[in-house]
Amino acid sequence: MRRICILLFFCASALWAQTHPLQQLIDAARAGNTAKLKELLASGLPGLQGRDGAAVWGQDFLFAVESEKPATVSIDHQPAVALNSIPGTKYWYRLMTLRLGTTHNYNYFADGKSLGTYDVAGYNPDSYPLPGVAHGTLSPMKTLQSKIYPGMSANYWVYVNAGADTVNGAPLMVWQDGETIVGNLDLLRLRLQTVSDNLVAKKLIPPMMHVLIQPGTGGEATGTRMRSILYDTVSDRYSKYVLQEILPEVEKTYKVRQDAYSRALAGASSGAICAFNVAWYAPDQFSRVLSHIGSYVPLQWHPEQNQDGGYIVSQRVRRDPKKNMRVWLSDGTDDQEGGAGSWPLNNIMLANSLKIKGYDFHFRFGEGMHAIAQGALDLPESLTWLWRDYDPAKKDQTYQMDEAEKAKPVFRVKVANREAW
Repeated sequence: MRRICILLFFCASALWAQTHPLQQLIDAARAGNTAKLKELLASGLPGLQGRDGAAVWGQDFLFAVESEKPATVSIDHQPAVALNSIPGTKYWYRLMTLRLGTTHNYNYFADGKSLGTYDVAGYNPDSYPLPGVAHGTLSPMKTLQSKIYPGMSANYWVYVNAGADTVNGAPLMVWQDGETIVGNLDLLRLRLQTVSDNLVAKKLIPPMMHVLIQPGTGGEATGTRMRSILYDTVSDRYSKYVLQEILPEVEKTYKVRQDAYSRALAGASSGAICAFNVAWYAPDQFSRVLSHIGSYVPLQWHPEQNQDGGYIVSQRVRRDPKKNMRVWLSDGTDDQEGGAGSWPLNNIMLANSLKIKGYDFHFRFGEGMHAIAQGALDLPESLTWLWRDYDPAKKDQTYQMDEAEKAKPVFRVKVANREAW
């Protein structure tokens, strides 16, 4: 409910001021208008405890955090600089000019302790509203009670690009963690709605339907969140959930194309391995995959139940017959290392498996941490690549590795932060 209120406030503010809500924040910070900042931050940016406390408009980066004590921010691992107080609040902010076309790391501190660190994108032009571009429409939130996951309920939304053929059937993308693609979180992270509208207007991707699925609650999870069980389990169960429960509900309102050629899946972190697994287990239903910072690690490894973990994905790609899939894969050197495994190394292993088996794939390996910033930075490019040469008159295509990729070697690993020996 709070996020819905926040979204309504932002929409109302934007209509009143005829400026984008993020630009309002930047303009207020530049003018030192702390009264306006107080109004906007109190009702605007969610999650200001550190992780999502950054708003970007052009080269202007507004860093904002909530703290009881004076706060500082370190940008790209440089010495921390002081943030300015917003009187009458617990908020601290600083406006900075940073380079575009890359990601930037930020880390907030107060009283000598980190309040949270994350990466933010220096977005490319197609991540901003372009003049004359028709906007898509976002459905109201809908809730589904699952039978495949008994006791679980989940929310979903549908975003339809302008011009999508919902009568005869539109191309489809299914996005995991869909709650992050509606409202303010989409503005602060991926900007899918803006990017997809721009690319459609430029005829770089077809107008399509985006089904945005939030992880369910209830059911068999310890606690209430089902996310890891849904996303990290290596099986065909989630694919059945999408195909037998979510999409039939969607198709009561919209008509989508049934051919795998016209269907894609996307996700980040656990949502990425989920997207890959759905296409892997149902290649006759989905053939395109967008994977950011994928959790190809054993988060749901249960040998006592004969259940493999995510590490098995790259091995299955090498071992099993090649499937007709097109995959954009991305990760970074500073992604997570922990008891569950190595995110960077397992993404590299999957990339090499796709390479060795001759898949139509692209691997973008940057320097970022476990954050959506690189995926957001690349989104105009990755969506264009994923849907390149799409022809609505066709229902199938045998994907081939492009010649430029064929000429390249497999990925080799070097230690970047230690001596060679």
